[in-house]
Amino acid sequence: MSVTSETVAVRRGPLVVVGGVLAAVVAASVADTVISLIALAAGAPDDFQPLKAGSYIFLTAVGTVLGALGWAVVRKVARDPGALTRRLVPAVVVVSFVPDFLLYGSGGAIGVAALLLMHVAVAVVAVFAYRKVMPLS
Repeated sequence: MSVTSETVAVRRGPLVVVGGVLAAVVAASVADTVISLIALAAGAPDDFQPLKAGSYIFLTAVGTVLGALGWAVVRKVARDPGALTRRLVPAVVVVSFVPDFLLYGSGGAIGVAALLLMHVAVAVVAVFAYRKVMPLS
């Protein structure tokens, strides 16, 4: 029996993938809630809409689902999906910071810092989930 060094991506069933992405949305929303509460306690404006649960939970869900779709595409078409995601994920997170900086006038430094931290938290939770339910190799 011979062993090859070639690896094949593991395929999970659609229910496992959907369940993993849903779990990521829930876990990331919990992390965002903690960040929001800390930011509000630290002095972020109470009326800063992006720190309201309805805003960040919706955007967390959208971002996590879009991220999963992007992950699936990279997994399918990239020659080396691991290498690509190591470059692509941080780049996407940094680009996602841009709209947050535009909210400085209404959210102040604490509000904007909380949003930036939320983006990082969502990315960490989502990538962890994607790696479990959609392994790259």
